Amino acid sequence: MALYRKDTSVKRFPLVDRGPSHYEEIAGRALQNSIQHLNPYFANKLCGSEGAVEFRDGGVYTYDTNGKRYLDCLGGYGIFNVGHRHPKVIAAVKAQLDQVCLHSQDLLNPWSAHLASQLAAIAPGDIQYSFFCNSGTEAVEGALKLARLYTKKTEIISTKNSYHGVSMGALSATGRDCFRKPFEPLLSGFTHVPFGDIKAMEKAINKNTAAVILEPIQGEGGINVPYEGYLRKVRQLTKKKGVLLILDEVQTGMGRTGRMFACDHEGVVPDIICLAKALGGGVMPIGAFMASAKVWKVLESNPSIHNSTFGGNPLACTAASATIEVLMEEHLPARAAVMGNHFMRRLNDLKKKYPRHIQEARGRGLLIGLEFTSQILRCDVQTELFHRGVLVAATMNSNRTIRIEPPLIITESQINFMIDTLESILSEIIDVPVDPPEEVEPKPMTKLVKKLVKKTIKQAVKNPSKKGAKNTVKTTTKGKASAAKTTVTTKTKVSVKTKAATKPKTKAKASVKGKTAKVAPKAKSKRTKKAK
Repeated sequence: MALYRKDTSVKRFPLVDRGPSHYEEIAGRALQNSIQHLNPYFANKLCGSEGAVEFRDGGVYTYDTNGKRYLDCLGGYGIFNVGHRHPKVIAAVKAQLDQVCLHSQDLLNPWSAHLASQLAAIAPGDIQYSFFCNSGTEAVEGALKLARLYTKKTEIISTKNSYHGVSMGALSATGRDCFRKPFEPLLSGFTHVPFGDIKAMEKAINKNTAAVILEPIQGEGGINVPYEGYLRKVRQLTKKKGVLLILDEVQTGMGRTGRMFACDHEGVVPDIICLAKALGGGVMPIGAFMASAKVWKVLESNPSIHNSTFGGNPLACTAASATIEVLMEEHLPARAAVMGNHFMRRLNDLKKKYPRHIQEARGRGLLIGLEFTSQILRCDVQTELFHRGVLVAATMNSNRTIRIEPPLIITESQINFMIDTLESILSEIIDVPVDPPEEVEPKPMTKLVKKLVKKTIKQAVKNPSKKGAKNTVKTTTKGKASAAKTTVTTKTKVSVKTKAATKPKTKAKASVKGKTAKVAPKAKSKRTKKAK
């Protein structure tokens, strides 16, 4: 009896290292299966053109099936804070595999309880309780539910260009239309204000506001660091208005910015904090949202009101516990501050040397954004860095910016290699590419024609052109001299000035029941589009 219904050729294919002769087969199968069964676009983009298939990693490096080594300055979007396959984390997970992998649910879970106590010890202020899940999106989702449950209010204030996840609640909080619109209608009650604008936030808060959710530093927004004191002002405002403050530290937490949590830089204590990414040590997926005892109390009477089958499983909690120990023992948050300062010094030197290429370098610790003067240039530089063995990626909400987010164990010499490689690339780009201007989509032709006819029949334009659009408009109207019905047929070439229609500059003749009248329309717009 066949095990597979559709493809009887499918067989077990162990992805273990059998030597160079085996690598080509692994790469080929990875590309084929990704195209046929995952996402063809990503498969071709990430694998097809370069033939790069990830096969092993360690420390600050990852290797493809061809044996090529890449310096990881992307860090898996922030998951490899302690590096790839840190020995202590790997050893802890291996030992856990021999004891308990997933918990029974009916008995107390000592591994999640231990991790919760560790997090309470390092969390800011009176943050005491934890709920464990599997990702940052789930952590945000739970935090939003807790805020509504505690306050008995429904409205949430977030910021523009923020990114909080892809589930319906987290996506509702995300401040970018291109992610939101395909799935609308989303949850109601979400308002987005400019990041860093305390007055806009104060204006948005009303009697139905449950919480404000913020990233201390916007990640996908382009690594946007707010001005000093912004978080403190937000905290003061939320306390004054009786609104909860949720800090999304999914990307900024676990030592990334030079402190264990980014809110520690300003001494801000939120009501709820979200964690994920680096919490699992780059070995296991795990997320969490934490809160003070005061806020958490609403979950005590019915702890099953929000639950997760795999959340807090022994393997993930063991990895997270070991990760916290590594961060503390190796002083990685402090190291991130030192290495981040070195990175920023060198990047700012590059900016001075190549002002036509680099717009700005910004960040805190080892969460750094490098903004180029055009999206095309950013793409070219990113691709060339890949060819030369350095991994970076663009931020999703700022397409001219690459994120630099390496493991916190990166050394000064490795940073210098990355900067020297980048400088070499910039020195070779003499003609700096410029992005084409964004085109504003004109109004539909039918609306333009209706507007022209409605305004006045006498302004109907006859300017036939093979390239222009030919539109026939028939209407009836009563003239002043005669009550007879008049039929007007026009063939027009319409010039469009962004949103409004304008008439050609040249005088045209409009024929109305045998009579000829000269029409002097308004000046022609600078930008024109040919209506179809």
